Amino acid sequence: MHLIVVTWLTTRLADTQGEEGFSTAELLGNAALALAVIVAIWAGLSDMGAQFIERMRGALGM
Repeated sequence: MHLIVVTWLTTRLADTQGEEGFSTAELLGNAALALAVIVAIWAGLSDMGAQFIERMRGALGM
């Protein structure tokens, strides 16, 4: 696994040499990916909270 990551990083760094920065497409892609991760985490935490409340209600006999 470590070798795969190192190989990928080496290849990626070799591909980006000489570039001045992110293109708009790369920036928007990264922003969309970050937003999707935030929404997925929020949904998971929201679901965990709902399950926790239901367990507490069941334990209290409500």
